[in-house]
Amino acid sequence: MMVTLLVVASSVQAQTTAKKELVAKVLLLQQPAIEQAAQALAERPALQMLQQAGMALQSQLPADKREAVAKEIQAEAKKYADEAVPLVRERAVKLAPSTVGALLEEKFSEDELKQLIAIIESPVNRKFLQLGIEMQNVLIDKLVAETQAVIEPKVRALEQAIGKRLAQAAPAAAPAAAAPKPAKAPAKAASK
Repeated sequence: MMVTLLVVASSVQAQTTAKKELVAKVLLLQQPAIEQAAQALAERPALQMLQQAGMALQSQLPADKREAVAKEIQAEAKKYADEAVPLVRERAVKLAPSTVGALLEEKFSEDELKQLIAIIESPVNRKFLQLGIEMQNVLIDKLVAETQAVIEPKVRALEQAIGKRLAQAAPAAAPAAAAPKPAKAPAKAASK
């Protein structure tokens, strides 16, 4: 009985080790996708800030200063990305075994992991993935061509509506800013 238990335990251990090795191989094959997701995550705040800065540049700076300030802001965003992206990418690769790897180990059998690796390594799959950007660009080009006439007027209407709201808010802000000035005048008069 003891020998049987040892054989079963040894067999389970071998299966677990083999499965862990298969998961590690899947993670290695998926590392570029993991790194790409981490890069997108790290760059997201800078991209959002660049969008906001672009809007602020247009509304708050004279035209002759916009380009220089925009270049300075872009340099700051690049500096951030150069520092943040490698950190987040490296951390994502380190976290993958305990997160994605754990899910793969839990949800896939050893045989399914072997099949998954075969699919990922398949020349047809690689060719399909390499065409991904080209397929996306072809779709986007056609989509823009077919929807541009309908969407452009909507974009202009949105720009006008936003401009109108900003213009309406600007005069409302001016009297509020002017309100404290009269309150200071009596104080000065009283101190004389």
